[in-house]
Amino acid sequence: MDKFRMIFQFLQSNQESFMNGICGIMALASAQMYSAFDFNCPCLPGYNAAYSAGILLAPPLVLFLLGLVMNNNVSMLAEEWKRPPGRRAKDPAVLRYMFCSMAQRALIAPVVWVAVTLLDGKCFLCAFCTAVPVSVLGNGSLAPGLSPPELARLLARVPCPDIYDGDWLLAREVAVRYLRCISQALGWSFVLLTTLLAFVVRSVRPCFTQAAFLKSKYWSHYIDIERKLFDETCTEHAKAFAKVCIQQFFEAMNHDLELGHAHGALATAPAGLAAPAPPEGAEEEREKLRGITDQGAVNRLLTSWHKCKPPLRLGQEEPPVGNGWAGGGPRPPRKEVATYFSRV
Repeated sequence: MDKFRMIFQFLQSNQESFMNGICGIMALASAQMYSAFDFNCPCLPGYNAAYSAGILLAPPLVLFLLGLVMNNNVSMLAEEWKRPPGRRAKDPAVLRYMFCSMAQRALIAPVVWVAVTLLDGKCFLCAFCTAVPVSVLGNGSLAPGLSPPELARLLARVPCPDIYDGDWLLAREVAVRYLRCISQALGWSFVLLTTLLAFVVRSVRPCFTQAAFLKSKYWSHYIDIERKLFDETCTEHAKAFAKVCIQQFFEAMNHDLELGHAHGALATAPAGLAAPAPPEGAEEEREKLRGITDQGAVNRLLTSWHKCKPPLRLGQEEPPVGNGWAGGGPRPPRKEVATYFSRV
């Protein structure tokens, strides 16, 4: 159990590197999924484009949502976005920074899927096989003899070599090479554009808005750390609360058992018998409760934390009271008194 706790703490302390590794694994998994995927074009004029669009767009959307789900900051972003302002205002710049940071990682696997799909060419071939210029690549003199529906039905079978029978009009290998060449050109252009966009976002953007970028980054890290510390404090309080409740339960049960045996041993009991002393750690656990010792107080505290978080201002004159801080201004300067002792 201690080993799992150490691994969990290591992952929490290196969350950014861990998420980058997860995104890289998902990118490799998306490429492997496409290579193992059995692409079957319908080879029908009305279904080729729809099937290809689904293969090109649906898996990237699923991978993008999985990337968001596997990011622990999604719940933190939703909580910060939906919480009432209370005594702490919400900064839209911080919310935008958190969403952009998650979206950049979640987009890695979809980008890899789209790039691999375009470089492979099967999807593009299935979608645009009916748009092949027959007059340029095939026997243009025979094309006018076919009606548009017949021509579209014939060209829609180009991705399917076992049912294509239009070599007399257009050689299948010519159409396949033509469309795959265009698809690979689009794939490499897509890779180049996404690489340039990632370079601009990661390198150039902070140079123009450095101050705003640093502030958003700082408060994003603060919200994450504050949430973790609050969860740890809640865990410690719940543990102390449960321990005290269990101790009280067993003390009451022991007291009832002692009362039951006291009727039989009343004559032999010595006078002035003292009550059993509480356990040694009971007072220490009570101190950890910080005065919150009933269910209603705990519920009010958690509701107060959600609706009315304390303001981000340190050095208050008075301690926190109720939902926020009682002090309004800075602390007055302290008077320092020096005492000297002389040996006479």
